[in-house]
This record gives sequence, C-alpha cells and structure tokens, in this order.
Amino acid sequence: MAKRLGKRKIDSECRVFNLQWTNNFFFVQCKEKAVCLICQETVAVFKEYNLRRHYESRHKDKYDSLQGQIRADKLSKLKSGLLSQQNTFVRQAQLNQASVRASFRVAKLVARSGKPFTDGEFVKKCMDAVAEEVCPEKKDAFNAVSLSASTITRRVEEIGSNVYAQLQQKTKEFDFFSLALDESTDVQDTAQLLIFIRGVSANFEICEELAALQSLKGTTTGEDIFDKVCQTMEKLDLDWSKLTSITTDGAPSMVGETRGLIGRMNRELEKRGLTAPLRVHCLIHQQALCCKVLKWDSVMKVVVSCINFIRAKGLKHRQFQEFLSELESTHGDVLYYTEVRWLSRGRVLRRFYELLPEINAFLHLKDKTVPELIDPEWKWHLAFLTDVTEILNSLNLQLQGEGKLICDMYSHIKAFEVKLALLLEQVKSATSSIFLLPKTCRQRTQRSRSQLKSAWKHWKC
Repeated sequence: MAKRLGKRKIDSECRVFNLQWTNNFFFVQCKEKAVCLICQETVAVFKEYNLRRHYESRHKDKYDSLQGQIRADKLSKLKSGLLSQQNTFVRQAQLNQASVRASFRVAKLVARSGKPFTDGEFVKKCMDAVAEEVCPEKKDAFNAVSLSASTITRRVEEIGSNVYAQLQQKTKEFDFFSLALDESTDVQDTAQLLIFIRGVSANFEICEELAALQSLKGTTTGEDIFDKVCQTMEKLDLDWSKLTSITTDGAPSMVGETRGLIGRMNRELEKRGLTAPLRVHCLIHQQALCCKVLKWDSVMKVVVSCINFIRAKGLKHRQFQEFLSELESTHGDVLYYTEVRWLSRGRVLRRFYELLPEINAFLHLKDKTVPELIDPEWKWHLAFLTDVTEILNSLNLQLQGEGKLICDMYSHIKAFEVKLALLLEQVKSATSSIFLLPKTCRQRTQRSRSQLKSAWKHWKC
C-alpha cells in the first residue's frame, strides 16, 4: 500500500502573491485573484508558472522591451487605470446611497413640518433650478434624488416603522414607565387619542416618545379609550407591573371611577394582583383651566365684537388691511380669538391693544361707534388684562416641552406664585412698575395723529 502523502502547504506551491510578479509579469492582486494590468484577465491560483505563461504568450513581445524607469512608469499608469475603473462602480454606489439618504431627509422635513407629500415634487424643481445656476456639473446628482409623492409617502412610512421598531426595542429595557393621554378632535371631526410614554432604564436613561395616535371613530367613552390603551401596551409588549403613573386631563371619560379610563385601569391591575398606578391631572391643563376663570367679559366681549365686525366680510377686511398699510402700522391685521387654544387670548389682546387707535378710527369710518374704545378706564382694563394674559402665557410655555421633569415644573409654579405676590403688592401700592401699562399707554397716545387725520380724510373721500 502506497504511503499517504502529507498535506501540501500553500507556501511550497507559491500560492501567496509575490510583489515581484507585478514588475515581472504586470500582475496585481485584487481580492483573492491575480489581475493582469494589461488585459484585465484574472488568474485564480497564485502560481508563478501561470502568471509567466500568460505574460509570455500574450504580452512579452510588446512589453518586454520596457525596462527601468520606463517600465515603472507604465506600471503606475496601468495601476491608476485599473483603480479608476474599479472606483467607477464604487462612486456610482455611493451616489445612489447619497440620493436615497437625501430623499429620506427631505421626507422627514416634509412630515415634520406637516406639509403635503406632493410638496416633494416642488422641492425637486427648486433643487434643479439651484443646480442649474450654481453647479451645472452636479445637475445629474440632483436629478437622481427621487421626491415624487409616492416616494415621499413610502419614505415617511419607512421612517415611522423604523422609529416604532426602535421604541419597541427601548421598551424592553424599561424598569418603570408612565403614560400620558390626551383626546382631541381634528379638523375632520375625528376624535384622536394621543398616548405618550416615558420610561426609565436601569442606567437611568429616560426615553420619552409618542407611543400611539389612535383614532376613535365612534364614541369616546372610557371603555373606548381603555381598549386603545390596552392595544398600545400589547403592541409595545409593555409589562403592566412596571406602570407607575397615568397622566390625563379632568374629563369624566378619563378620570371616572366607574366608567372612566382610570377606574377601568385600576380594576385591570387588581385582576392581575398589582398596585394601582399614581393618577396625575396634567399640570398644564390645570393652568389652562385657571386661566379660563379670568374671563373679564366686559373687555373680551368688546374685543371679540370689534374683531368679528372687521373680519366678518371680505371687503371690509381688505379695506382694514389697506388702512393699516397706509398708516405704516407695525401689524397688518387683527387676529381671530379661539377659546380652545391656550395662548389665543393673550396674542389677540396684545395685537388689539397695539392697534387700538387704528381700530377706533376705522370703526368711525364705517359709522360704528364703540364708546369703550375711548373710555380711559376701559383702556386700563384692556391693558391690565393684556399684561396678565401674557404673564400666564409665559408660564404655560415654560411648562411645555419635551424632557420636562416634575421638579422643573414645580420650580416654575413656585416662581410664578412669588411673582404674583410681587404684582399684587405693586397694584396695592399703585406703582405697578412691573407692568408695562403706563409706558405702553403713553406710547399709544403719542402715536402720530397726523397720520390718522390724513387717513381719515382719504377714506372719507
């Protein structure tokens, strides 16, 4: 029986590429193959005999005469050509990746700003116009970015799926989490339930995200809201035992002990043998409710009546805007008052107060007399309510925002209470230096009356 030979080594057969072969046979190593620099043919096995045979049979007569520096220059030129050829595919792949990333970024901006998905096509036209003027040589790269409505829709869906998948992964690391819920109606009269989640991991990393936006097609009872919360917790694979608190507004469907969301959540946790979570009434909602107590109807009714008179008819509204333009006013229009918007009253009052002389003059032109607008005491009431609502709006904005902790909100509330005490002392002492009322009143009464008189004559004619 013949003796079995041992395993042959690669080094013994010269299966490792030798750099000397580049100078002798015009071959370089590309990945796991030897590539001829002259004809770009490959040799699978790194053996000197294979490379020599290829060179001598095809290229020896033409390139064997090149020696010394001439041979080195030719090798360098052939290497550069091969590298450029290989990079062509790499650059194309990089260009495709860049165009896809740009498409995703534009889709994200469109979705974040609430614009229609068809606006992506308008953005594409703008990009092409800029490329033609600034960098015509890069126009093809800009054209490669797909921003059609269908593409933007697909990109937004992919971004949403990715964000939701990340949230599902993060929820697995939560040691404790809390929920915040709010139900409101959109412009199409569809009730929308927003469910926010804030969780903390063992490393004290806090995650705060929108867990779900659920549409309530029919009724909006506590049972309907409870079903949507259960669906959200099931999709995110949340552990009921880690639920520590629930934040809602004061609606009966939310806080009801029997049929409300809180009552149903408590009964569900009792079935599971768990402790009921802490119930929290939204601090910002409480602040907004307190602001509604300050109605001051004697002022608000006059303000809303004047604004509605100006903006009720299109012709009258356009005439008022033209009237302000002739006076070179700092504002071009008055604002509508919306009671359900927390910051609406402060902004409406501020704009109305700053345009008070112009509004009064325009109403006289339209033969509408509002005696309150020239009553000094009513003006002071208007100015006082304007300043107070601005202070309340400032507090509301401080309480809003992502990542706010209860300690931060508590400090804002305590600081506001101290400010109220100081304002009360100022009012009692009749100095009111913190308010801008005396300064503002002087500025408004010292407005150029010649402008009002000239506008009056023009509009009377």
